Amino acid sequence: WTERLGLGELSERPVEELSLGNQQRVQLAAALVHDPPLLILDEPFSGLDPIGTEVMSEVLRERTAQGVAVVFSSHQLELVERLCDDVAIVNRGRIVAAGAVEELRSERSRPRLRVQVDTNGDWLSGVPGATLVSSANGDVLVELDDGADDQLVLDAARRAGRVRRFEPARPTLAELFRGVVER
Repeated sequence: WTERLGLGELSERPVEELSLGNQQRVQLAAALVHDPPLLILDEPFSGLDPIGTEVMSEVLRERTAQGVAVVFSSHQLELVERLCDDVAIVNRGRIVAAGAVEELRSERSRPRLRVQVDTNGDWLSGVPGATLVSSANGDVLVELDDGADDQLVLDAARRAGRVRRFEPARPTLAELFRGVVER
C-alpha cells in the first residue's frame, strides 16, 4: 500500500516528519493493510495535492467495487459528490438530510436553468415563476417555481439577444448543503 499510495521513498522517515498529505496517505495504508470490510475515514483528503486526491479517490473506488463499505466525513463536497452513492448532511451533530445526491436534488431544490445570452440587459423580469439566482457576464442562473414554463424563459432570452446556452442546471452538493443548514 505504501508503494501504491506514493510513499515508497518515505517509508523510513518518521510519520511526524511527513507533510499532512503524506500523513493522510500513511493512515490510509495502515487502515487498508488488513483488508477490512469497512473503512471509516475522517477527512481523508485533507492536505492532499491534486495527484494525491486522485490516487486516494481511485483506491476508495476500487475498495467499494470489491464490496468494502466506505464511510467518510469531508468538507470537500465536490469530492463527496463525485465519489459517494449516498450522503448524509450533518448540522450541529444531527443528520438534517440523507440519501442519494440525485434524490436530495429533486427533493430539496426547484428546477434551475443556466442561460447565456448576448445582452447585458434585464431580460428575465416579467417572466412568471422565474427568479434570478445569479448573473455574471451574460451567464444567468434562473430558478423556476413549480409549474413554471421554461419555454417562457427561453422566449424572453431570445427576445433579448442571441442565446448561447440554455440548459438545466443541477444544484451542487455544496448548494444543497447551504440550503439545508441555513434554514
